[in-house]
Amino acid sequence: HKDHKVTTMKVIDAKNLIMGRLASIVAKDLLKGEKIVIVNAEKSIISGSRKSILEKYAHRMERRSIINPQRFGPKFPRRPDGILRRAIRGMIPYKTTRGRDAYKRLKVYVGIPEEYEDKTTTIKGLDLSKLEVSKYIEVGEVSKYLGSKF
Repeated sequence: HKDHKVTTMKVIDAKNLIMGRLASIVAKDLLKGEKIVIVNAEKSIISGSRKSILEKYAHRMERRSIINPQRFGPKFPRRPDGILRRAIRGMIPYKTTRGRDAYKRLKVYVGIPEEYEDKTTTIKGLDLSKLEVSKYIEVGEVSKYLGSKF
């Protein structure tokens, strides 16, 4: 019976949070039945050297041509909100009903929409201070590199 799930809503400010760690926590909470809104997606960070991260995302840029007739997907997001959503989607069994429902409870925004301005929380222990190295890049930068105009 579905009605026994308690849906609470969390608004998480992703500013300076490490994307992968944020994604894994959010994925768990979504599967528990929580609604989650993530704001400031473009300010979350990916740890690692700029170069290696941009190389990793570069294959998403490859355009189709006669030489490279990759007609169908996978379609990769370029906007920061999409990149973060995709990271979370990878941690959810989104092809099952349970996973699909969980994924629908997620909303990701660039910046902070007015209705969430005063409700944001952050997650302790996920921010920059966790990194021993100072190498990281904001998701917004990766997005600009991929040609998004968010």
